[in-house]
Amino acid sequence: MWQRFLFFVPTRYAHAAVSGISLETVRKEFSGGVVAVNDVSLDIGDGEFMVLVGPSGCGKTTLLRSIGGLEEVDGGRIRIGERDVTRLAPAKRDLAMVFQNYALYPHMTVRKNLGYGLRVRRTNRKEIKQRVEDVARMLGLEELLDRRPGQLSGGQQQRVAMGRAIVRQPQAYLMDEPLSNLDAKLRVATRTEILKLQRQLATTTVYVTHDQMEAMTMGDRLAVMRDGVIQQLGSPKEVYEKPATTFVAGFIGSPPMNLVPAPLVDAGGASYIAGFRPEHMRPGRDASGASFTARVEAVEYLGDELLAYLRLGDSSVIAKLPADEQLEDGVDREFSVPRERIHLFDAETEQRVN
Repeated sequence: MWQRFLFFVPTRYAHAAVSGISLETVRKEFSGGVVAVNDVSLDIGDGEFMVLVGPSGCGKTTLLRSIGGLEEVDGGRIRIGERDVTRLAPAKRDLAMVFQNYALYPHMTVRKNLGYGLRVRRTNRKEIKQRVEDVARMLGLEELLDRRPGQLSGGQQQRVAMGRAIVRQPQAYLMDEPLSNLDAKLRVATRTEILKLQRQLATTTVYVTHDQMEAMTMGDRLAVMRDGVIQQLGSPKEVYEKPATTFVAGFIGSPPMNLVPAPLVDAGGASYIAGFRPEHMRPGRDASGASFTARVEAVEYLGDELLAYLRLGDSSVIAKLPADEQLEDGVDREFSVPRERIHLFDAETEQRVN
């Protein structure tokens, strides 16, 4: 892995200019009347790591591509710093993109892949050589400079794709699910290193992912999207602890928040939905909390904890419990949740009400 290289950041990169990104009622509609981005407004601060997160088809990648100029918007305005770039070509927006498939040139060496963007911009050879060597040293690619992409592992290719973006010294980075092709262990390690690198470069970054765990661990703020609309914007802690809608509550968290009709847990009338996190459930009755009886359907032992899958009326519920808790399949058990841990949502609008 390349942790030891990330503490070296050349002065030219450490003090690179940063710029915020501002979206004003941006709209993108595809043929057939499909609205992929529905009047989205969003301000991304200088040097901020903003994550666009949501399920497939929510509009997050279309919004990212709109910022980059790869999609022409049908309405609204996009600003990078003080510049209105809404109608500018991608090459004139001063952005660098990292794609899911890395998009490396297979016939070029790592050295040439890293320097390609600079050559296109007719940067002088001495400057190209210096920047490529700086970035190679930063990312631990020095011994790979003369190899071609086909001779690299997935993690190495990902580093080259990152390096090609860094060497540009852009105003902002746009990243579209760059870790999707890595195995689970490498994804965990690499997301941490990307975050460290972004902190050192202090460059505005917009990062797209469908992986809510990735979003929670990387973003300064999250924009949770659904059907082309931002459902909630906030820090990972804010989004997790106070989800704005039932969609956000059910999407963010692993396992996600339990959502049941409020009367099932004595938390309100029929017009409400009660939400509570699996880790806030406790076995047994608690007079000061909301208590209920649920049937144990299955138990997963995870070493340090248990996941108990329960049936509460017509609803499925998950409890995250200590590993030494004794539960048997098919048996009814009492559980409780502290009342301050119960979230109420309007059953009709699905909006948070408490």
